[in-house]
Amino acid sequence: METPRPLPAAAVKLQLLLIVLMLSMSAAAQQSTKQYTIEQFYKTTSYSGGTLNDKENKVLFQDNSSGIYNVYEIDLTTLKKTPLTTSTKESYFAIDYVRGTDQFLFEADKGGNENSHLYLQSPKGEATDLTPGKEEKAMFMEWDQPHQSFYYASNVRNPKTFDVYRMTVKERKPNLIFTNDKIYDVAAISDDGKYIGLTKSITTDKNELYLYNVATKTYIKLSTDGQESNSYPLAFDPDHQSVYYATDEGSEFTYIVKYNLATNKKEKYFSTNWDVIQMDISEQGKYHTILVNEDGHNKIKLYDHRSGKELPLPAVATGEIQRISFGKSENNLVLSISSDKSPVDLCFYSLQNKELKTLTKALNPEIDPGDLVSSEVVRFKSFDGVEIPAIYYKPKNASPNSKASALIWVHGGPGGQSTAYYSASIQYFVNHGYAILAVNNRGSSGYGKSFYKMDNKNHGDKDLKDCVWGKKWLAEQPDIDSTKIGIYGGSYGGFMSLAGIIQYPQEFAVGVDLFGVTNWLRTLKSIPPYWESFKLALYEEMGDPATDSVRLKEISPLFNTDKIKTPLLVLQGSNDPRVLQVESDEIVAGAKRNGTPVEYVLFPDEGHGFIKKENQMKAAKVTLEFLDKYIKP
Repeated sequence: METPRPLPAAAVKLQLLLIVLMLSMSAAAQQSTKQYTIEQFYKTTSYSGGTLNDKENKVLFQDNSSGIYNVYEIDLTTLKKTPLTTSTKESYFAIDYVRGTDQFLFEADKGGNENSHLYLQSPKGEATDLTPGKEEKAMFMEWDQPHQSFYYASNVRNPKTFDVYRMTVKERKPNLIFTNDKIYDVAAISDDGKYIGLTKSITTDKNELYLYNVATKTYIKLSTDGQESNSYPLAFDPDHQSVYYATDEGSEFTYIVKYNLATNKKEKYFSTNWDVIQMDISEQGKYHTILVNEDGHNKIKLYDHRSGKELPLPAVATGEIQRISFGKSENNLVLSISSDKSPVDLCFYSLQNKELKTLTKALNPEIDPGDLVSSEVVRFKSFDGVEIPAIYYKPKNASPNSKASALIWVHGGPGGQSTAYYSASIQYFVNHGYAILAVNNRGSSGYGKSFYKMDNKNHGDKDLKDCVWGKKWLAEQPDIDSTKIGIYGGSYGGFMSLAGIIQYPQEFAVGVDLFGVTNWLRTLKSIPPYWESFKLALYEEMGDPATDSVRLKEISPLFNTDKIKTPLLVLQGSNDPRVLQVESDEIVAGAKRNGTPVEYVLFPDEGHGFIKKENQMKAAKVTLEFLDKYIKP
């Protein structure tokens, strides 16, 4: 082998200069990332909804620019935004305009109690509660064809089950059309009111799908007996000849089946190698859209409904199209567009002239999108070799010479999924130096039914080990400080966060619990009455408190507070109907008895999750202060 010749002195000097230059450029790039306050992040506006009026010159939506959600409209000619509601206490969510008028429907609950009511508001700003039952929960379902009456589900007759009603906008009186004594889940209705799509949960991953004929009062079973499958209705064809439903019969992933109402014939309509989660058909049946959950990203497709030909959608620079709403003419669309660096913005798109008009600017202009981070889908092997997907956010300034602290981020559920889209709190934490690994542990949706079933009656064990092995993957990254990794989660994720610091205190440096379950025996007994249709399926997955009390007690953090030695932050809404305040009260008291550093923040005007912008800011700010106290980069 030939001996390498030494470089000339000039070449060595040039190499050294290049290295110095590269290091300088790297340092400059790190210094150029600006750090933003929580107030700057929450000057960003959250937009959602977006429906066109019958003239298709105005768009109805909601946003939280006032601090809570109110209803607004934008004039498409002037782009002027006008507030239609001015609530200062409760969040209002737009449903739709009433055809041929300036009236509109919206929904709201009280303080996060989840008992949503339907309201009709006149052009003068007068709002009428159409579903005023004290403990009533009502859900809008569908307009009739002339859009002068609508169908909705309500539990006013029986708190445990939802019946279906029809109400005309003019008379405003409920007309019961389906009495749900068998306690099905009401999932869809045809716009002529003749058919209702119903599901019956067997387990969380298996159900039965029925079609109810309102005239004959008969049920047609669409799911196949003996099949371990999950099915649900997606859309009725406007010609009233067919219904489309999603199912995973004989497949790992859900696909679309078309069922002919006259002939009872089924045919596979659309499938791919990911879950098909939604289908919408325009009012007269000219177009349809299909939404696919593809590896943590929503992918939407537009088709000519009659020919089945896929049609191009406009290219957007700021993200991906998440939602499409058709106008009456079927020529004009409202698009919802977002990415992990850009919150949802609403756009108007004309299919005729291909015009794309941006209607909103969600991100606070004080924030440079270049300072935010794009996520990366990663995978790691868990303790038993199972491959676990995750969404990874790495701070721009992280490097082997400037290691970042980190959080394992656990989604809600059981059965939820972390996706790669904008989160103000995630971007805030990452902007302040914390890496985030959002783990989609076994039992998460979106990765096939076998993966989804892997944690049944095994919660707080293998699913938690997936999070621990996610932490081990983080610790191996050269840009991460392996001694400063915590665990963070809300609801079911809050339970996982508590279980993590109890079972694996050597792995996690801090725990953050947002309204997490601490006592499964109590939580499973105290679920809201309108969960009755789902209760047995939930018991099948989690365990029945009457027969599986020993295991449920063993996994409940409340009965293991003596093991909490890790600094802990707990955040809770007082009006939470799912995870009661007492759950957090008691876990905090138990942890404090150990002398463990515990911080507790209670939100008296919130439920299961924080809706008001002021409370969202407070939650994020106290979390960052807590992280900085114990695992600051």
